Amino acid sequence: MKVLLVNGSPNENGCTYTALSEIKNTLKNNDIESEILYLGKSALNDCIACDKCRETGKCIFNDIVNETVARLDEFDGIIVGSPVYYAGPTGRVCSFLDRLFYSASAKLQSKFAASIVSCRRGGASSSFDRLNKYFTINNMPLVPSQYWNSVHGNTPEEVKKDIEGLQTMRTLANNMAYLLKANKIAKENGISKSDYEDQIYTNFIR
Repeated sequence: MKVLLVNGSPNENGCTYTALSEIKNTLKNNDIESEILYLGKSALNDCIACDKCRETGKCIFNDIVNETVARLDEFDGIIVGSPVYYAGPTGRVCSFLDRLFYSASAKLQSKFAASIVSCRRGGASSSFDRLNKYFTINNMPLVPSQYWNSVHGNTPEEVKKDIEGLQTMRTLANNMAYLLKANKIAKENGISKSDYEDQIYTNFIR
């Protein structure tokens, strides 16, 4: 069992990484593998709604999104982390997730998911809500914790002093480990997810 931890911060070893590392260490204590995926600092294309991924199964922009899609079968869960920019996640992580979910939604369905955010002071709840929407519209069970999944601090050293925030990260990781193990037992006993109906698409005029 393995969890993908996405670091959506431009700072590879900053506050978001510090929170994800707390999760990673706790997952390890539960015998769950994990990997931190750093999205980097290079330009990352937005989704341009060309629909080519519907024909080819991959995005026309051949970058970290396609690399991640090719590896999704390795992971049983995903946790996405981002710093707070103007009460929202970074544009980088949203571009990554827009294209990942649009091109590979079927591969992501049924994986356990969660998000975490890092902020100096405010904007955590709205950022947390924005990230969770990717999961809740794609049949991905949300993993809970004891509080909203946020840490506070302007530097990694300050985040390490946020004892409640770090405990929230550990509780999230423990819950993720429990659900992954329970899901494994269910599969071994012939209990699988329900088949999904073909999705119905409408808009507000029909």
